[in-house]
Amino acid sequence: MKNKICLVLVTVLFSFSTLFAQIDSQWRGPNRDGVYPNESLLKLWPEEGPKLLWFVDGVGAGYSSPAVTSNRIFVTGMIRGEGFLFAFDADGKPVWKISYGSEWSGDRPGARTAPTVVGDLIYLMSAHGQVVCLSTEGKIVWTKNLKQDFGARNIDWGMTESLLVDGDRVFCTPGGRNAMMAVLDRHSGKTIWTIKGNGEKSGYCSPCLVKHGQRRLILTMTAESVVGIDADTGEFLWQHSHITDYAVNANTPLYHNGYIYTVSGYDTGGQMFQLSDDGTTVKRIWSTDKLDSQMGAVILVDGFIYGSGHQNRGWFSLDWKTGKVQFSARELGSKGAIIYSDGLLYCYSERGDVGLVKPNPQKFEVLSSFQVKEGSGEHWAHPVIKKGRLYIRHGNALMVYNIAR
Repeated sequence: MKNKICLVLVTVLFSFSTLFAQIDSQWRGPNRDGVYPNESLLKLWPEEGPKLLWFVDGVGAGYSSPAVTSNRIFVTGMIRGEGFLFAFDADGKPVWKISYGSEWSGDRPGARTAPTVVGDLIYLMSAHGQVVCLSTEGKIVWTKNLKQDFGARNIDWGMTESLLVDGDRVFCTPGGRNAMMAVLDRHSGKTIWTIKGNGEKSGYCSPCLVKHGQRRLILTMTAESVVGIDADTGEFLWQHSHITDYAVNANTPLYHNGYIYTVSGYDTGGQMFQLSDDGTTVKRIWSTDKLDSQMGAVILVDGFIYGSGHQNRGWFSLDWKTGKVQFSARELGSKGAIIYSDGLLYCYSERGDVGLVKPNPQKFEVLSSFQVKEGSGEHWAHPVIKKGRLYIRHGNALMVYNIAR
C-alpha cells in the first residue's frame, strides 16, 4: 500500500466526523442498513395502494435501485448489451442518458448496482468491473477497469457492488489474487491503495463503513468470507468463513453496538459476530440457517432482525442476541427485499407484492399491501424512500408512489 503514512495523517482529520455526511444517495439508505430517515409517512395505504405519482418505462433491463437526490433520480439499465445511466427530474421528466459501456448479457441480464451520488459526481460499477465516475450533468469524468488494473476475476452472475465513497476515496472489491480491495481517488480515479486481503473473488456484496470505538471499519463479504478492514490505514484486520453454494454472499453486513450480523442464501443462513474492543478480531456468537436471505437483506428494529428466506421460504423475525426464531410467515410471496422508515417495514416480494408491515417480533403484521403492475421480469431491486415518496424499480420500469401523510 503506497503512501500509506501520509494518507493516514490526512484521513484521521475527518475520520471521526459523521459517517457518510457528504453522501447524497447510496445503496440502502444513509448508513447502508436499509433504514431511511424518519418522515411523516402514511401508516395505512388506500385499498388500491398509495397513489402512483408517475412511472417511466424504457430504462432497460436491470435489478439496480435508483439513486434519489433533492432534484434528480438516477438509475442504470441495459439496452441491447449496453449499460446506460438515466437521469430524471422530480416529476419523471427525462433529463439525460449516457452510455457507460457494456453490461451483463449473460444469465439474468441487466444492470446490477445502484449509483452512489456525492455532490456533483456519480459513481457506479458495471457487471464487467468497469468503475465509472460521471458528473450529474451527464458527462464521464473518469473510468477504471478492475480486470486490467487489479486482476479482477468476474463471477458467475457478474460483479454486483454498489460503490462505497468515504471522503475523497472510493472503495471497490476487484477480487484479484493480489488486490481483494482497491481504494481510488474519487476525483481522478488514481489508485491510492490496494489491499491484498484474503485473495478471494468478490461475493456480490456492497461494503459498509462503521465506527467501532476509536476505529472506523470497512465490512464486506467476499466469495467465502466476511472480512474487516481498517478504513483509515487499509490494514486487513480479520476474516471469518462464510461459505455458500455458488459463492454468493450478496447482503451487506449489519453492524450494531459491537456486533456484526451476516446472512446468505442457499440454506447457509446467518452468523452473529462480536468484535473485540479495538476491532481487530471477531468471534462467532451464534448461527442459524432458518433465515437464509439470498439478496433481500434484513432490518434491525428494537432488538429483532426482520427479513425473508431463500430456500427456507417465509418472512422471519429473529432475536438479535440469540438468533432464536420469533415467527415465520408465508405471506406476500414469502421472500423479497426489506427496508424501514418512520416506524414501519416495507417488504417488496419477489412476486411483486409491496407490504407495509408493523415491526412485531411475535407475528408478521401486514397493515396494507398492493401489487406492482408495471415492468417485467424478476422483482429484485430494493426500494428507496425519499421525501415522502417510495421508488420501486421493476425491470425496465421505475415507479414513484406518494406515501407522505
